[in-house]
Order: sequence, then C-alpha cells, then structure tokens
Amino acid sequence: MRVLIISDIHANLTAFETVLADARNEWEYVWCLGDVVGYGPDPNECVDLLKTLPHLCLAGNHDWAALGRLDIRTFNPDARRAVDWTRETLTADNLAYLEALPTTFVIGNYTLAHGSPREPVWEYILEPLIAALNFSHFETPYCLVGHTHQPIIYEQIDDQGDTEAIAPIYRQRIALNGHRQIINPGSVGQPRDANPDAAYAILDVETNQWEHRRIAYNIPAVQKRMRKYELPERLISRLEHGW
Repeated sequence: MRVLIISDIHANLTAFETVLADARNEWEYVWCLGDVVGYGPDPNECVDLLKTLPHLCLAGNHDWAALGRLDIRTFNPDARRAVDWTRETLTADNLAYLEALPTTFVIGNYTLAHGSPREPVWEYILEPLIAALNFSHFETPYCLVGHTHQPIIYEQIDDQGDTEAIAPIYRQRIALNGHRQIINPGSVGQPRDANPDAAYAILDVETNQWEHRRIAYNIPAVQKRMRKYELPERLISRLEHGW
C-alpha cells in the first residue's frame, strides 16, 4: 500500500489542494500527522477536504489549541490571535472531528506522532540529540513526526544511540535501510526551512520506500484570504519566505 504522508496543513487549503493534485493517484491512503488547523484562513475547508479522503489523522498542538486544551498564553501574540479566530470560525462538526483525534498511532512498522513519541503533541525534534532521546519511546523501526515544519530523517547509527540527521533528497525514492529512524515529511501549509514550497511524502509500507516531495503553490491567493480575515501580517508574510 502506498500512503500519502502529510503534516501541518495549518488551514492552508491552496497548499493542501496543490499537494493532492501533485500526488494524483499515486496513493491509496493518507496519514496526516496533525495541525490540520491554525495560522491559515481555511480551517473548515481543510478539515472538510481531509474528511473526504481515506485517512487517519493525529492531533497537533494547534488542533488542541483550537479546542481549548492548551494554555495559549505560551503562544506568541500572532499565534494567539490566529487561535482565537480559528476557534470562532470552526463549525461544531469540525470541532467534534478534532476532538476525536488520537495523539499517537502505531501501524505495522510505523509509529506516528505529531511532535515526538516522547511528547506527542508538543515536543519539537529539531536536532539529533533530541531525536536520540526519543528512540527509547517507540518500539517500531520507524517513527513519523511533524510539528517542526522541516523535512528531515534522523537515523540511529549504532547501539550506543548515536544519531545523525539526513537531509531530504526530493523526488527520489529511498529504501529505508533497517536502521531505526525518525522521519519528518515537512509542512504542507507553512514550511519553515527557508523553502516556501509545500512539503509532503509518499511511503510504500510494503517495501519501506520513502520519497520526499516539494511543490510550489499559489501563495498570494492564500495571503489575500488571510488579509480578508485580518489575520496577523507576520503570519501572512512568512508564507512567501518559508520561515
């Protein structure tokens, strides 16, 4: 089975639709690693579209924030404004959908989490040391995470737990080599690796082949909708810079 791996859509319908168009019929199922909403102008539209697809989805920190499950005083002021707007905008049905999302999922060789296996909703894995500390918190060979908005593979390279970061190579299938790995597909709706293109991946779960992908989308169209709803200008401008 080939799976479309997505994360951090962040209410960006244009990016989401572009990813689906780019992936075409190359997948049979979707694994979404959380943060369907937050920051962007299309929370209901993104949840509604995701619900039409054969999928499983995890809860992310912005999904929880929209439900009032997190103290948003820890968020920066722009993120707090976006959370408040998202809360007011989401329909009752879509709030109920987010409410029911699990924080982790294990399927075959893969553990899924939004942040990390150790702290599924909130922890950022941004460096090999943090990845190394997380390997003992899942039992499968591979763990898929999102949250950082940065595509990367962290690989445990020896029995002492030493871990290295492997940069993505786009549009090239790689065979996962049996070493334990924590893999991040990057963000569909708000990349933060200085590349504004939407990020996603295709995984063949039977052959354990992984392919990182990027695709450009119509960023000005998203920015126009964000300005219509008076979302913070910093959140609008960052889309074109990928930070």
